[in-house]
Amino acid sequence: AGCRLPPLQNDSWGKQYSHALFKAMSHMLCIGYGQQAPEGMTDVWLTMLSMIVGATCYAMFIGHATALIQSLDSSRRQYQEKVGGGCWRRGRGGARLAPTRRSVPRAQYKQVEQYMSFHKLPGDTRQRIHEYYEHRYQGKMFDEENILGELSEPLKEEIINFNCRNLVANMPLFANADPNFVTAMLTKLRFEVFQPADFIIREGTVGKKMYFIQHGVVSILTKGSKETKLSDGSYFGEICLLTRGRRTASVRADTYCRLYSLAVDNFNEVLEEYPMMRRAFETVAMDRLDRIGERHPLP
Repeated sequence: AGCRLPPLQNDSWGKQYSHALFKAMSHMLCIGYGQQAPEGMTDVWLTMLSMIVGATCYAMFIGHATALIQSLDSSRRQYQEKVGGGCWRRGRGGARLAPTRRSVPRAQYKQVEQYMSFHKLPGDTRQRIHEYYEHRYQGKMFDEENILGELSEPLKEEIINFNCRNLVANMPLFANADPNFVTAMLTKLRFEVFQPADFIIREGTVGKKMYFIQHGVVSILTKGSKETKLSDGSYFGEICLLTRGRRTASVRADTYCRLYSLAVDNFNEVLEEYPMMRRAFETVAMDRLDRIGERHPLP
């Protein structure tokens, strides 16, 4: 159907231009073909060509607009492509409810969702995996190791010191230490997240890491001793790194815990450069060993 407009010969140029623009856009977007139907084969073919060009331009505009919107938050898009499926919630009686509004539609199977489906993981395990990703990445996903690896050492150290500023402020060991020691320690830390009831350390196992608590509460469990709580700004797991023995206690996460771990090789490397800090660790380790009634000679 045509687009019938009133005569515009005596109207202002602005009104004439507006009506002309309206007719051109309706024609280019394939929602009309002008005031009257085309006459003759030449008009028909020119009209169809114009409509095809208009439809192509419209599709290109939508495509570019979509790409622009996605590029504004590429980290969230990467997270959604990784996790997919959304975070399933639990209702009364443990029933699974629909994903939250922030999640991706269930039909869009992504990497983690496909992995869980392929291995036929039970529902509780899938729930824990979704919750882990929510707390670990908080809806954003970056290749931080690759990003920092491309930067110069001074810039990398500046970023790490800024990211760990709360950890340093809450931890007396770092607050009163040589800034060079703090920087050397922070550059070797690895961020980890543990869920409630996770055993971070088990008694009797070989210790390969120690941990610094950025946020959360953990329980120190030993046979025959009273349970001890540690929270923000504390650290644990250093005893077996100093004694080169086995774990003397178990450590369980009571809440979601955001920790930084330090591998034994990096631990020894830093303390070789700063031997005075080894004494500070040894003092705390001996005090903890006295509390649980065990004696381990420190090298």
